[in-house]
Amino acid sequence: MFTTFNVLFYLKKRNPNQTGPLPISLRIGVNGQRTEVSTGRTWEASRWNSHAGRALGTKEDAKALNAFLDTLQAKLSGCHHLLTEAGKEITADNLRDMLTGRKRQRSKMLLDVFKEHNDRIEALLGNGFEPNTLKGYRTTVNHLTAFIGWKFKAEDIELYKLDHAFITDFDFYLRSECGISGVSGAKYIKNLKKIVNSALAHGWLPKNPFANYKSKAKAGERVFLTKDELERMHTKEIAIGRIAQVRDIFLFCCYTGLAYIDIKKLKRSEIGVGVDGETWIFTTRQKTDTSSRIPLLSQAQEILDKYKDHPQCDADGALLPVLSNQKMNSYLKEIADTCGITKTLTFHIARHTFATTVTLSNGVPIETVSKMLGHTNLKTTQHYAKILDIKVSEDMKMLRKKLARNR
Repeated sequence: MFTTFNVLFYLKKRNPNQTGPLPISLRIGVNGQRTEVSTGRTWEASRWNSHAGRALGTKEDAKALNAFLDTLQAKLSGCHHLLTEAGKEITADNLRDMLTGRKRQRSKMLLDVFKEHNDRIEALLGNGFEPNTLKGYRTTVNHLTAFIGWKFKAEDIELYKLDHAFITDFDFYLRSECGISGVSGAKYIKNLKKIVNSALAHGWLPKNPFANYKSKAKAGERVFLTKDELERMHTKEIAIGRIAQVRDIFLFCCYTGLAYIDIKKLKRSEIGVGVDGETWIFTTRQKTDTSSRIPLLSQAQEILDKYKDHPQCDADGALLPVLSNQKMNSYLKEIADTCGITKTLTFHIARHTFATTVTLSNGVPIETVSKMLGHTNLKTTQHYAKILDIKVSEDMKMLRKKLARNR
């Protein structure tokens, strides 16, 4: 917003008959509103130019006073500039307080604000936030710290200096200097955007640096088990108990679409009877805090029956004896070798397999799959549909047959 801004130095008389040196006051005017502040100096009226607001003459004392007043005016102009750059409201009182230090207007610093955000997340761990979420934010701060040092040779940067160039340069830095993939870099950019949105809401940023920014990162191809690979794993005889246990839990997630963290926390109390009279899972996704209702397929029910009397499940009410994610992924490598699967298996591939091979490939509508996966956006589920060439082939075969019959 445009503001009129003027400065005047004048001699202030306490009464009309006052003689001797008079105090010099500074009057600050913004949009017709005025405030005054004492300069702490005095001067004789006979040696004062009221029009210029400066001392008359070329004597050293006059030169010294005028230099002091020039410096004071320059500082006030600097305060006006800082308030403008920071998008703060410019008033006569704000300028006075900033000049005198009565209410110091310290610019918010990006890393300070980000670290404060992370401290809040840490305080809420287990109450809406998970350690991995905090880890991602802390990694983002580490990358930003290195970037600011690399680009600006500084330890931090004022929030109001963030602009489109800062975002695009940070994106470039992550990929060129750090060798980070576009998808991973996009996650760090997304974390930064959350801080920027918060700063905008608080009025700490004059404009949105993300306004014209669009990430060019493309999601990587999702790996999943084919129907043949899933069958091989299902029928493979595994003699080692701990390996068989991990295989069974992985298969259970292939037939339910649950992520590791969700199967880890799943309790027996979350199994119930659905609207169709069949057994369903009623749970809430840890990642998005959205409800997920999944009818149990017979393959999943068989696995539940197998472990219903397992000591670990009896002890804490867990549905299945799930090991740590690290151990599960380590054993999955052995399982892949045993089953002749060349893909690098991780536990999350089970969720991808449910979305593709088990459901979408068998004609389950994408809206239904999205609901069971607990996705908050249908676009997330559509990523799976894009990679189903087999489903496209089968659908086209059916279309060919239908058109042939109509000839």
